[in-house]
Amino acid sequence: MRTLHAMDDSRTMRERMLAGDLYIADDPEIGEQSAAALDLMAAYNATTVRQAPLRRQLLEELLGEVGEGTEIRPPVFVDYGAHIRIGARCFANFGLVALDVAPITIGDDVQIGPNVQLLTPTHPIEAVPRRQKWEAAQPITIGDNVWLGGGAIVLPGVTIGENTVVGAGSVVTRDLPANVVAVGNPARVVRSLADEG
Repeated sequence: MRTLHAMDDSRTMRERMLAGDLYIADDPEIGEQSAAALDLMAAYNATTVRQAPLRRQLLEELLGEVGEGTEIRPPVFVDYGAHIRIGARCFANFGLVALDVAPITIGDDVQIGPNVQLLTPTHPIEAVPRRQKWEAAQPITIGDNVWLGGGAIVLPGVTIGENTVVGAGSVVTRDLPANVVAVGNPARVVRSLADEG
């Protein structure tokens, strides 16, 4: 997380947020963007399985990009939606939490189990700026053909390489390479998939 900038920083809080710098979320511009996303999210979460065309329309309005053949089962929870890009042929089961203060980029053919959390927000360790409501965020990137088991949590700034499997309930605190199985809290590599077809 970047350090607190001087008071003479002329950028808006939204500009600071998008740059990955500390910002305060209690800002009208940020609040309006979040409110619009939460309206779309609520509409999406209220759809039924028989409303596939409406679901797709709402998902395309909510997210920054959604690939062909991708399904996200409601309910889904986001901060802004616009900072999420998800590739083709992905599946996310019930209860995905994707807090996209920073970009969340998901490749093609990704499988996401129920109640997975993708968390980009960070908060200062120091008590004073945290009490003053400063926060920041770091992006999350998930490669092609990754499988995130149910209840997995991916923390800010993490990249997961292609074909990697993250066990159910794991907490991913740092980058994972491609072609491995990782489990635990914190998630550790327990097996290589490099030689497996």
